[in-house]
Amino acid sequence: MSRGREPFSLVGPKHLTTVDWNDYNHRRSVLTSLIKGVSERERDRQVELRGGSETLAPQWWDFFNFKLVNELVDEDDESIFGAIFEYVLPSATNPGPGYVIAFRGTLLKRETLTRDLESNFAIILNTLHQSSRVQTAMKYVEDRVSKAGSSKVWLTGYSLGAAIAMLAGKNMAKRGKFLESFLFNPPYPSFPIETIFKDNKNVIRGLQLTTHVIKVCAALASGYSCDEDSFAAISGWKPCLFVNNRDFICNGYIEHFKKRRKSDDVGVWGLISHHSLRNIVMKKLKIRDVEISEPLHLLPSAILIENLSPPEGNISPHKLRHWWKPDLNLRCTVYNYE
Repeated sequence: MSRGREPFSLVGPKHLTTVDWNDYNHRRSVLTSLIKGVSERERDRQVELRGGSETLAPQWWDFFNFKLVNELVDEDDESIFGAIFEYVLPSATNPGPGYVIAFRGTLLKRETLTRDLESNFAIILNTLHQSSRVQTAMKYVEDRVSKAGSSKVWLTGYSLGAAIAMLAGKNMAKRGKFLESFLFNPPYPSFPIETIFKDNKNVIRGLQLTTHVIKVCAALASGYSCDEDSFAAISGWKPCLFVNNRDFICNGYIEHFKKRRKSDDVGVWGLISHHSLRNIVMKKLKIRDVEISEPLHLLPSAILIENLSPPEGNISPHKLRHWWKPDLNLRCTVYNYE
């Protein structure tokens, strides 16, 4: 077996022999398995390129009665970054999804390293939506929804893949189609104040207040107005965000929604919760050669699921494998945009 490979028979959620699609814990385990299947399918492709024949990916979806319908391929490096799976065993009482469109996270392998890191950097710059990878994803999502209907198509993704799924979900929400979406460790592109200064609450509060004041002053100075209609248009879409408070890549969502709830979206505080400092400054400076769009991470509504379980040994809290375990201590909070 190639180094780093994780067969379903060894690490997968084999306990889930019967799936109740009304149980969110079951959904969590199955959907993360499909995401893992996309990663393993790309690893299979890389093994094949080197003349090998090892195939580990299918067991990650076969076990749950899914079949692979399409692979989503990056036109630049020809890597598989997503896949469309069809559920082949629905029932009247427990139908499940018709299709799941899943997007993998970053693979630090020679064949995918450059392109994946470019995509991660694009998240920080808020330009991921301009990439060919996202345009391909949106095309496949739009096509599948047009054929099957929005109620039959689910989106899921992990880390970088969660960012791609989020953009695809936003795109459909603007058209009035709210897809069931399950996003694991979605990146929150902001300075990780809470993580770096976790032992000094006074420093955290001071830096947070300073950031807010700068944004407010920049917004007032630039005459920046909030496009309330645009923000409200997607408020009916409530993606499930699975985050870990120990993971600095995604834990910003926890504080983000707490602040949103406290500010009640009133006045200028509502304005800065809808926009990033980067966008406000860019508009003030009239930087025309950069497309200004709403930041990836600013969502009107969401179902936030926090993993409160203690870390497992030395395994990073950002790992996907945490989410398919059956005994997690989770806290769920629903945030609705008013």
